[in-house]
Amino acid sequence: MMEDAAKPTAMETLLATLDLEPIEVDIFRGRSPQVGWQRVFGGQVIGQALMAAQRTIETERFVHSLHAYFMRPGDPSVPIVYQVERIRDGSSFNTRRVVAIQHGKAIFALSCSFQVEEPGFDHQIVMPDVPIPERLLGEQQIKEQYLAHAPAAVRKYWEREPPIEIRPVSLTHYFSDKKLDPRQDVWVRATGPVPDNRLYQAAVLAYLSDMTLLDTSLYAHGTSIFDQGLQVASLDHSMWFHRPDKLEDWLLYTQDSPSAFGARGLTRGSLFTRSGVLIASVAQEGLIRKKANE
Repeated sequence: MMEDAAKPTAMETLLATLDLEPIEVDIFRGRSPQVGWQRVFGGQVIGQALMAAQRTIETERFVHSLHAYFMRPGDPSVPIVYQVERIRDGSSFNTRRVVAIQHGKAIFALSCSFQVEEPGFDHQIVMPDVPIPERLLGEQQIKEQYLAHAPAAVRKYWEREPPIEIRPVSLTHYFSDKKLDPRQDVWVRATGPVPDNRLYQAAVLAYLSDMTLLDTSLYAHGTSIFDQGLQVASLDHSMWFHRPDKLEDWLLYTQDSPSAFGARGLTRGSLFTRSGVLIASVAQEGLIRKKANE
């Protein structure tokens, strides 16, 4: 009983994963939670690389954009070394480049920019009108009503304890091969407290920004990332941080996929607070390739 009580929550595990170990000037070591995955979740590498860059920035300057490339699958069984290059330190902006290394090879590269907060023009698009999360099925209801007859890959995804809870506005995509419009709306929230610290808030937001995006590009094709006949992987990921948020409540992640071609799918996303404030925008291209018949 005492061991169960001492076991960290999924969010505590995520925060520990983002708390990188400094091993030399501008060099950090990150570890992966041992959850049985064959490769490191892309959002984890984005969040860790961003945290490494943030650790080299003076206070009162915050990330406003990042652009990243995934080059090799991450191995969750060994640490990831993050090397930060200080590209520029200006009067208003700072630029950093981060390379993630495993087994002597680069697996991921990120460029990010930081800015002193200053006043300026202010406008945003309107949040879509969708049902609030309390009117949607929760994870336990999804497990009870749908998972008993769902494919094994779907069950494995929904049955794990996550640091981020998701509530899709529609579940049709997960249990049907019907071709749908390439767009979706998903409510997301942290399953535990996020520190009142802008660095951790940005890193957690970057982490969750990689969730569900790639799947949206498959809506129009009547399949999903759980299809064992597909090879799917994130190729690149860009994110713009518009306004700060403490991640204390649900966020609406509205997504659309304007194109799929050449075994690649592009998806765009917008993250809104429950009250309709746009806090971040995302764009990602991913590999969506049919596996060769064996």
